[in-house]
Amino acid sequence: MIGWLNYYGIEKLKTFIKLLDEWLRSRIRQYIWKPWKKNKTKIKGLTKLGMTINQVRQFANTHKGYWRTAHSRTLSYTLTNKKLESLELINMSKKFQSIHNA
Repeated sequence: MIGWLNYYGIEKLKTFIKLLDEWLRSRIRQYIWKPWKKNKTKIKGLTKLGMTINQVRQFANTHKGYWRTAHSRTLSYTLTNKKLESLELINMSKKFQSIHNA
C-alpha cells in the first residue's frame, strides 16, 4: 500500500484514498467481530477493548449482521483507529498526508 501511495499519490486521489481507508477499517472491524460467534466470546473481547460490563451485555446480544455491526458506534468506539494502528495496520490517509508534506 505504501508503494502504491508513493506511485499514485497525486492530489486528485485524496478523497478516494480517504473513502478507501474508511471502508478498509470497517472491513477489518468486521473480520475482528466475525469470529466472536458466542455471547461469552463477545463479552470477553469487548471487555478487553475497554467497555463496561453493562455496555458489553447490551451490545453482545445484538443479532445484526457482521457488516452492520462493524459500522455501529460501539464497535467504532472500541476498535478505534489508534487501536488498529497498534496492530500495525497503516492509516492510508495519514500516510498520504505525510507523502505530500515531504
